[in-house]
Amino acid sequence: MDLVSARKAMVDSQVRTSDVTDIAIHKAMLETRREDFCAPDRAFAAYADAVVPIIDGRFLMQAREVGKLMQALRPLPGERALALAAPYAAALMARMGLQVVAQESDGTVAALVADGLSDAGAELVVADLATPAGSDWDIIISEGAVGAVPDAWLKAMKPGGRLAVVERDGPVGHARLFVKAASGVVSSRDLFDATPPLLASFEKRPTFSL
Repeated sequence: MDLVSARKAMVDSQVRTSDVTDIAIHKAMLETRREDFCAPDRAFAAYADAVVPIIDGRFLMQAREVGKLMQALRPLPGERALALAAPYAAALMARMGLQVVAQESDGTVAALVADGLSDAGAELVVADLATPAGSDWDIIISEGAVGAVPDAWLKAMKPGGRLAVVERDGPVGHARLFVKAASGVVSSRDLFDATPPLLASFEKRPTFSL
């Protein structure tokens, strides 16, 4: 299978047609081997318009949705970015000139994506996703959905920082952009509907009242 041609077709037919117009994102996608971030026996599906398995229970987000999240974040060279369970997005931002840390909680996933992240220039750390590595991030992104964005993720943003994630509490989720003002107040807005799988242990907890 010609993966180079498949990569170009992905950008042309999935990403550009989804109103992702940022040329820097297109260039990074053309330079990044998406097959390096999925299960080796699923490399043939790396450029399909679908979520792609990494290991059981973990998936790569569809490339068009990654592109839409990143375009909303407006990443700039030199900014610091934290990619939570988002190895493909981490590699893309590193190729765009950002200082990127990719955080994974599962050692098996980390081992699988380590070479691809290293080739792109991103740092890899293994730690519980509920506790973001470091602080004062310009950008935080996740390729997995969460029931509700954790407070710890919001606190890890610097003033002026941006966070993009899909919140999902049902069949369809909503990609949202969070922005922290200089005052520390966080505002948010919906971006688009999306259905990436939920990250394990990040389901929305039921609330009870008497």
